[in-house]
Amino acid sequence: MKLAFLGLGVMGFPMAGHLKERGGHDVTVYNRTIARAEAWARRHGGAMAATPAAAAADADIVFACVGNDDDLRAVTTGEGGAFAGMKPGAVFVDHTTASAEVARELHARAREIGLGFVDAPVSGGQSGAENGVLGVMCGGDEDVYAKVEPVIAHYARACKLMGPVGSGQLTKMVNQICIAGLVQGLAEGIHFARKAGLDLERVMSVISKGAAQSWQMENRWKTMDEGKFDFGFAVDWMRKDLGICLAAARDSGARLPVTALVDQFYAEVQAMGGRRWDTSSLLARLDR
Repeated sequence: MKLAFLGLGVMGFPMAGHLKERGGHDVTVYNRTIARAEAWARRHGGAMAATPAAAAADADIVFACVGNDDDLRAVTTGEGGAFAGMKPGAVFVDHTTASAEVARELHARAREIGLGFVDAPVSGGQSGAENGVLGVMCGGDEDVYAKVEPVIAHYARACKLMGPVGSGQLTKMVNQICIAGLVQGLAEGIHFARKAGLDLERVMSVISKGAAQSWQMENRWKTMDEGKFDFGFAVDWMRKDLGICLAAARDSGARLPVTALVDQFYAEVQAMGGRRWDTSSLLARLDR
């Protein structure tokens, strides 16, 4: 298939690579910082374009993974946006973690001009993208989703249609709400174990085999104990995501007291200089 990928950050760069290497598809990429697109093209042998519209020209599916709602609007309906270059019947797949509102807005616009649209945020972090084992939660029409699912499979361990457009973003909010509480709980557990004089490695070797086990525990407790946070999913990104969750909760009447509290804890980490630290840096504010 002829594909385009817009946004080559820590997630998009390897995802686009899997489409080319694993899938064998004809991939054209676009990135706001052109050097990043040039690096991708050198590594994977694909093409690059100067605008989203040029990248999307004649593509069967256009993928995007950018920063936020405004970035997404810029690469779709802004000047030189992808929607202007896409052929009728093509599908736009958005992997950005954004609001459900912008997904519905762009879906409506896409339908007006004869395009398909799927909101498809991902979970699994940079390592999941690099290893091609992401979880992808999608919102869209069943027939449109059926066209893109086999292609998404090149970098996904799990991909599922959650409901109509916007449902993927709402599911990603559930994901982030759960992670926020888990990481805070893990940080407090490690902090308590240290203060109690316990051997943390022994503690984790036992509790990670029981009901307390989580991906965060398995993959983060050692780096947390070592005070290493200069990697992974940045605090700035998590605060962006939690802001989306809290706004959606206000609209729906859902109550998220723990999420709101953890969001403020992340604000403290930002104030400590940890804007780009991994989300596991919640421990750092307890260790001050």
